[in-house]
Amino acid sequence: MSVATLWLRSLARVGKAQRRTINNLFSPLLGQPVAKSGPVLAVRTVRKNTLKARAKPKTGLKSPLKVKTGLKSLVKVKVALKAQAKPATRTRSRNAALPGKWLTDHYAGGPQLGALAVHPMTHPMSYWLYLPDKVAASASSLPLIVMLHGCGQSATQFAQGTGMNRLAEQKGYAVLYPQQSLTSHMHRCWKWYDKATQQGGGDVATIVGIISHVIEKHGFDRSRIYIAGVSAGAAMADIVALNHPELIAAVGLYSGPVFGGGHSTLGALDLMQHGDPAGSAGAVAEILKRQPGFPAMPKILIQGMQDKVVDPINQRQLLEQGLQLNRMASDMPSSTQVTPASVAGSRKPANGYATSDYHVGSGSKPVGELLLRVTRIEQLDHAWSGGDATLPFNAKAGPDASKMMLDFFALQQRLPIEP
Repeated sequence: MSVATLWLRSLARVGKAQRRTINNLFSPLLGQPVAKSGPVLAVRTVRKNTLKARAKPKTGLKSPLKVKTGLKSLVKVKVALKAQAKPATRTRSRNAALPGKWLTDHYAGGPQLGALAVHPMTHPMSYWLYLPDKVAASASSLPLIVMLHGCGQSATQFAQGTGMNRLAEQKGYAVLYPQQSLTSHMHRCWKWYDKATQQGGGDVATIVGIISHVIEKHGFDRSRIYIAGVSAGAAMADIVALNHPELIAAVGLYSGPVFGGGHSTLGALDLMQHGDPAGSAGAVAEILKRQPGFPAMPKILIQGMQDKVVDPINQRQLLEQGLQLNRMASDMPSSTQVTPASVAGSRKPANGYATSDYHVGSGSKPVGELLLRVTRIEQLDHAWSGGDATLPFNAKAGPDASKMMLDFFALQQRLPIEP
């Protein structure tokens, strides 16, 4: 038997061992039914992608090293998710119990608003829409918040966990919840790490199509359309806003991975754990090159500082991207307010947090002066702050992240963009 044959067989054995290791790690992570999963990275099954892309014999002995690096990130994510996992609970009827209308529909494509039809939609998608009671009969001129769930969540679970509908009822907002299709991904994961998606393809066109559809149907205020998401949903919300700034007035990112990196399953896992090793500037530079007239894009970034699934380095890099995108200096000063944690035994427990605001202009503008708000919540892991703790990946202790986002959105409006 030749040396080459022995070498190839050795590589094959290494590949099989790595396949078993990765499958054993992914099984607890994504092997449960959708209702039991949390908002994590959008990934496909390893058999289809990972080893085909990473363990080819032609690449010699470097492939196992690359896979090993990715495995380290995967192990960290698995440990973090296991520590936060809770028994699944049936989604309650809290959404339906509110006085407004809780509607559901299915979008199968159709006409879109002018420039929104740049990319064709990829597949049909279900969505839920909450209309507050006072304006349910006539939603004209109502602002709209688009909420994107995390991997493994459903739209209704995300609505219940965040409590956004309750706040929307109080403040007079409509809330739209697109839901990733199981046909597109078996764990309802948004494919935020896919390069074509980051450039405006994939699910971006479908989400934008749904937004366009509900605007046409209900007559929402087109100058006050906001988008937010958690984890993979946050990354997807960022991508929608970056590719359609003419539509989105402001974006809210909760525990979101930095934009522009990943491009593979293990690459995305590495990015979640370590940020983008290539830095964050290149991806935004490409956006600005592709869209020279890119307008100001207000963003609120919220992050738990004990997050072991999406490391806080991602928030720091998202801030860098926000400064670059809004053409602000990298050393732009901010005003910071620190709020201490509640006292032990408080009836309304809350973690301490710090909020930094980045402003532009002299304050003469009626809207849009505050462009970036960064909130860092101490003692919080990968969970929605002030959420419904009966659902996984929600923390009862405040501050109320949904209220933070809504308060920020209330300050923003998309003024007409000059051609």
